[in-house]
Amino acid sequence: MNQSFGKKEKLKSKVLITKIFDEGKGISSFPLKLIYLPVTTQTVSFKTGVTVSKRNFKSAVDRNRIKRLLREAYRLNKALVFNNTQGNFAFLFLYLGKDMPSFEQLDHKMKLVLNKFKLQINEKNTQ
Repeated sequence: MNQSFGKKEKLKSKVLITKIFDEGKGISSFPLKLIYLPVTTQTVSFKTGVTVSKRNFKSAVDRNRIKRLLREAYRLNKALVFNNTQGNFAFLFLYLGKDMPSFEQLDHKMKLVLNKFKLQINEKNTQ
């Protein structure tokens, strides 16, 4: 599987982002939260976005660093869900913590969140 995180996989649509916040379902493993929404009209299986609260991190440098770490953790672990789920989804990862994380922490939490997502989707498909 290709481990890149290309332009087509990035969530950029304002309409879709607001729809995710309004109608999406959430999975949490503090300090990471995944909000997802099944989508029908997409060219790729997963569209993904990341966000960090300006309230918790005033400095844009800190917010951008956390977003880079989140994108890298997702890029390395997206094979967990990409190969094991059917359908198209839009993902939005929120960082909820108040302190600067290390990559190892985020990588571990990303694996937990993606495994929870995989289990939840597989349960819905079997019902």
